[in-house]
Amino acid sequence: MIPRYTRPEMSSLWTDDYRWNTILDVELLAAESYAKTPEDRRALKTLRQKARVNVVRIQEIENTTRHDVIAFLTQIEEQAGPAAKILHRGLTSSDVLDTALSVQLTRATDLLVNGLKVLTQEVRALALRHAKTPMMGRSHGIHGEPITFGFKVAGWFTELNRNVSRLVQARKEIAFGKLSGAMGHFAHLDPSVEVFVCRRLGLSPEPASTQVIPRDRHAFFIQTLALVGACLERIATEIRHLQRTEVLEVEEPFAKGQKGSSAMPHKRNPIASENICGLARLLRSHTVPALENIALWHERDISHSSVERVILPDATITLDYMIHRLTGVIRGLQVYPDRMKSNMVKTSEIVCSQRLVVALTRQGLPKQEAYEIVQSHALAAWTQGRPFRKDVEQDPRVTSHLSSQALAECFDLTPFIKGAERVVKRAVAGARPSSQPKNDC
Repeated sequence: MIPRYTRPEMSSLWTDDYRWNTILDVELLAAESYAKTPEDRRALKTLRQKARVNVVRIQEIENTTRHDVIAFLTQIEEQAGPAAKILHRGLTSSDVLDTALSVQLTRATDLLVNGLKVLTQEVRALALRHAKTPMMGRSHGIHGEPITFGFKVAGWFTELNRNVSRLVQARKEIAFGKLSGAMGHFAHLDPSVEVFVCRRLGLSPEPASTQVIPRDRHAFFIQTLALVGACLERIATEIRHLQRTEVLEVEEPFAKGQKGSSAMPHKRNPIASENICGLARLLRSHTVPALENIALWHERDISHSSVERVILPDATITLDYMIHRLTGVIRGLQVYPDRMKSNMVKTSEIVCSQRLVVALTRQGLPKQEAYEIVQSHALAAWTQGRPFRKDVEQDPRVTSHLSSQALAECFDLTPFIKGAERVVKRAVAGARPSSQPKNDC
């Protein structure tokens, strides 16, 4: 991933230096497990004192060997001398590469989970602050019925919570190591080595590996990251819609000195949300190659290797950046309750149409007849600017079934707001739905 969309804390896990040092950790732990003789233990002690990763030298050697693990082992031997003979005993390249990769992925996921938890709590706080802030709910981009802004945000919160759980599960799925040798059948080392190394690294032994850890684990991991990214995109898309000039109910933070356009000084654009939406597309693009990596030839080939060198660092770095960028947006989000109220007025009281239909049917009017009566007035209000409530109150087809008080209750917005507020409380508390209050409308 390019530096523009990279946070140092995450990118540090994917440097060549970090990768080779993690591989060295795997090799030394394996040697510790099978070093039983005094000579081997002395060699291990020497290795721990002298073995240091030199990325530049590894690359120089690889230019000749065309094999990165052999280049690594050669470089360590140059530093540590004869003591290096106890390294890689009974192992194959994928043992150390795959196990080290799992370490990198679990540590990267820890950063993602922690970041997502912070974002989730920011969203929770926003939902609670605006649990009673009325706004217009929309479907198909058209006014539907009143909700609250907190109600909308509560949906974000519950989805983010689910995605925290998904990331935790993805971490479990990828937290497997493999030190079973060529073909994976432990012909040249005891399974206890694998158990020892994995335990020390916080991994579990792969139950039945080939020469590599099965790539369905990595595909599951990437698909989970893409799903989390889609959640962030949904939130960002909503913010973009709500910031449109014609709506302007929320607005991204706009820093002092920030510029919105090279040509138009007045512009304040939702660039962070747009950025998140774009990166979500990129993140999704990694799912197909991850799935295609599952089908390798026989017990192993390396067609997956070149793909993973790109998609695994890029996917984790990209999602990490998206999480933290959206956290900044939520923290600084400008919410405009007055604008929300003024937008509700645009459709006047026709948004109470369903309450009227429900009230009429409760008084015995057939559903379709009630619907057509109310719809005729709503369409007249929509297309001709007719006063919806006044026309309804003067229609004998309505007044013959509903009293003045019953009609007034149908135009009361309180139940919409209270219902939305209940959902917010239930969402943030994880409570079960409470019984609905009785209402004639």
